[in-house]
Parts: sequence; structure tokens; C-alpha cells
Amino acid sequence: MKFSIKHLSFFVINVEGKESQTIKNYKHYQTLDAYEYLDSEIKMFLDGEFNRIAKRKVEKNPSAEQAPTKIGRFIVEPGYELDSNPNFNMFARLRGAEDKEDYKNACDDLVRSYLDTSSVRGGALIIVQAVLTNVSEVPFIFVLKCDFEQKIARISDEQSLISQVEMAISARSMKSIQYPYMEEEGMVDEWELKIHQSSHARYFEDFLKFVTYELSIPEIVNEHVMEFVQTYVETKWPDENESERQQVEKELEIWAASEKRDIQDKWEPAQVAEAAERIVEIKPEIELKFRIGDTMVKGRLADFGELIHIAKLDGRYAVILEGDSFTFDKAFSPVELLQPEPFEVVAKRILEKKIHQEYTEDDGIPY
Repeated sequence: MKFSIKHLSFFVINVEGKESQTIKNYKHYQTLDAYEYLDSEIKMFLDGEFNRIAKRKVEKNPSAEQAPTKIGRFIVEPGYELDSNPNFNMFARLRGAEDKEDYKNACDDLVRSYLDTSSVRGGALIIVQAVLTNVSEVPFIFVLKCDFEQKIARISDEQSLISQVEMAISARSMKSIQYPYMEEEGMVDEWELKIHQSSHARYFEDFLKFVTYELSIPEIVNEHVMEFVQTYVETKWPDENESERQQVEKELEIWAASEKRDIQDKWEPAQVAEAAERIVEIKPEIELKFRIGDTMVKGRLADFGELIHIAKLDGRYAVILEGDSFTFDKAFSPVELLQPEPFEVVAKRILEKKIHQEYTEDDGIPY
């Protein structure tokens, strides 16, 4: 996959001050056409970046809530066409520009809009119009953002050794927008674009106000669980028990908002299995992670009730894991030499341990 550059505009954004006192401005350095780009220094800087951006893997429903790479879709009101979306029109103007002056003017509009975002930082903003070489004349737009690098120096002469480089940029942590999104080589969707930004930031999500993104898998799961919970509450506490129902709903809201949550002891295993099955239909490999005591358990939600079992033993919890094999990683431990006991023997010993603990206290004195 190789892209041919038709136009490129290079801007530098300066941000001074803090919070409400921030002053933001930009400077246009140069706009290049196809021939000028081939002989430019920036070609060496960007070589391979367009291919890398286009091939970067992305999921419509990311596995993590703060995924760095996302697919966005233009928002339109029912009954309206794509050209009613301001963000689409901005990219359409860039794609349709045929000469340097028109392209530079379209880029100016994009940069001014970008400066209005709250998360904008200083750096270089490079806006590129390109086509896939020998594949299609469909124009792509790449918006590349390089933040200024701190404490950058270059080797100087024998006397000064190094000299400071002001406004240094690097392609290493480059943020990018690609429009249109290309699922396979030559196959594009004009409704969609691809963004790549730091996972903790929202550079382009703030900038593209009329673009929506699919929910991540954790968000989808949370949404479904809360739907199941709401149905459970409405069924168990009908309208005539309004005050009790409101109290339960309040408790569940606090539970849902907590980062660390205890097991709730509310649903029967069959109810949990039914809810889990409906979530697994969305994504079969979804994870199930929890901590029992100081031990972390990580498996698949699909295995709950089949290979992962949760039980109670006299007020304490137990987790039973099944599997056809048992392997160890990294350092040796004596546990690897174990000849496993029958399950019944282990269960009996755990129950007897509880009885023994109740009988003895304070160094073996009878309780």
C-alpha cells in the first residue's frame, strides 16, 4: 500500500498561558503540491507514516474504554444527507481542492476550528491530501499532529558539544485523523473516519463535534448489566413498594459507580448465567476478572458456571476452576511437583478447617 501526495500544508500552533488566560495562535509555513513534496525534507520525515496510519488496527467496539484508535461516524438528523454535517463538509472541501490556493484556504479553516478545542496543545499540524498509488483516485485526507518535544538537543561542534533545538517534533507520538476510513485496501466508507490519539486525551474527539463513536466492550457490558438490574428491581419491587424500591435503586447506583465492588449476593446462579449468556453473544471472548482474598482470577465470562464456579463455605467464598491441563510459567515452585488430591478430600479439609478454627483460640486454648 503506497500513497501519492497531492497537497500538503504545514502549520505551527503556539499555545501560551494557562487555563482561562490561554492565548492560542497559528502560523502557516508552507503549502506544497505533488512535485514540491517529492523534493522536500518533510518527505523523509513522513515516509512510511501514511501506510502505517492506514494499516493501524482498529475495532468498532474497542476492548478498552480509552482505546487510542477509534472509528468515528458522521452524525446526521433523520431524513438529512451527509452534507448536512459540518465536519463532513470540512473534509469534503479538503478532498475537492485542486490547486494550492484552494487547498491552503480549506486547511486554514480546519486549523481555526482545531484551535477552538479545549485540549489543543502547541506543535505542528500537517494536513495532507493523498491518493492510493495505482489503486484509486479517491482522495484521502490525513491530519497529523506532532506535539513539541521537550529538552531536545542536536550534536554541535567540538566546543559547544550540543545546541538546543527549539520547536522540535517527532513522528514517534504522532496523532492522526484519516478520512475516509479504509477497512480494506481500496474499500472506503464516506460516513466513517479513523482517529488515533493518546488514550488519556481527547484531541480529535473534542475537535470533531459532529462525529460519534461506537461504545467500547466494557461500556456495552455495563449498559447491559444495568438494564438487567433495572428489570430485576422493577420485577421484585413493583410500584406499590415505591419507597423500598427507591432505596434499592439508590444502593445499586452507588454499587455501579464504585471502582471496587463486592459480590452482591442478590441473584440466583441461573439468573447470572442467563445475563452472562446474552452478553457473551456480543463478544464471545469477553473477560471475567475478579479478586478473591489476595488472589487475582482471570478467565472468560463464557466459562462462568461451566469451568469457573463460585461457592460459599460457612460465610467464606471459594472459587473452583476446571481445566484439562495445568501449566506454570516463569520461575519454578514446589507446587509444580504436586499430585492433586480428589476434589472431595480438599472440600472436606476446607470444611474441617473452619470447625477447627472455631474450636481453638489464643494458642490452642479450647474455645
